[in-house]
Amino acid sequence: MKKYVLIFLTFLIGFASLAQSKILYEEFNSSKLAEPRRLKIQLPRDYETNTEKVYPIIVVLDANYLFEPVAGNADYFAYWEDMPESIVVGIMQGDSRYEDCDYDDTNFLPADKGADFFEFVGLELIPYIDQNYRTAKFAIAVGHDFTANFINYYLFKDPPLFNGYINLSPDPAPMMIDRLAERVPAIPSKIFYYLATGTDDIKDLMENAERLNALLKPQASKEFNYYYDNFEGATHYSLVARAIPSAMEKIFSVYRPISKQEYTDKLLKMETPIHQYLVDKYKTIEDLFGITNPIRVNDFIATCKAAEKKKQWESLREIATLAQRQYPNTVLGDYYMGRYYEETGDAKKAMRTFQGAYDKEEVDFITIDIMLDKADKIKTDFGY
Repeated sequence: MKKYVLIFLTFLIGFASLAQSKILYEEFNSSKLAEPRRLKIQLPRDYETNTEKVYPIIVVLDANYLFEPVAGNADYFAYWEDMPESIVVGIMQGDSRYEDCDYDDTNFLPADKGADFFEFVGLELIPYIDQNYRTAKFAIAVGHDFTANFINYYLFKDPPLFNGYINLSPDPAPMMIDRLAERVPAIPSKIFYYLATGTDDIKDLMENAERLNALLKPQASKEFNYYYDNFEGATHYSLVARAIPSAMEKIFSVYRPISKQEYTDKLLKMETPIHQYLVDKYKTIEDLFGITNPIRVNDFIATCKAAEKKKQWESLREIATLAQRQYPNTVLGDYYMGRYYEETGDAKKAMRTFQGAYDKEEVDFITIDIMLDKADKIKTDFGY
């Protein structure tokens, strides 16, 4: 009996290890800092099995307490395909955070240990991660109060080091707010910028966040993707738990499967071809995150449904053709191609298309019975 229990427990442990993301600890010997710095790295669940895949980077300052909420949310959102699987890199700082984020008293730019830490992240850490892990071209930085102020310095590089900035109740250096407002219009690349405070945040920090929001909000555009939250009842520390998932949801909104709201608010209101919306969505994902994903079944069905609703039959044909290419062994593309032929008056082609999918895999609501029933109905109606 003990033998079987041991075998069962071994199986469970093995299964759990396969199902979970992997955490690594590394000592990074930094020449810029002239000391080692401890890193905590979370690799995506499929990192070791999907060896051709690349992943965005999320760099977390204050990783002593910020790593777990960031890594946990990244893993959760990626599991449900609401964001791409990502490599989360935490820099353990502890009390060194104050020296790491030090700035000059006259120009308020990184100085002394702060200047060294600035170069450590940009010239040592990011190249090291890129060299040793399979990274995509999209990187996000996360910081809280002092470290939130610090990540903003990377916006002043040309081009900025990071594509996304998650600022949790930043404690801005003098002039930082005005400098950011001046810098944003001059940034040539697409930037995602998230700012959060709470109604019970430290008073000065909340007021600074509100002032920064007032300057940045009018500058929101297709290039400067700006988001702001002021959480009701949230303190300086409790806002972190609410802000991180909100930031990820907003920054990666284009990556998510098409939702009911997106279907209603965008697809059903489109006057342009719906198939182009689908193509553009995945081209944007590729351009932004450096990831080439197959179109999700959910997104095929949503756009086909919208094309049927709006009687965009040529768009339906285009989407069905894409589905046949990407999922040739399923009924998905054949079903919607058959619907296209039905609606455009070619009943015989519709019947043959429905019949031809009898040995393919079923998808969502599209079953073999539905396909054959449609073929039989056409045969009865037209006497084929």
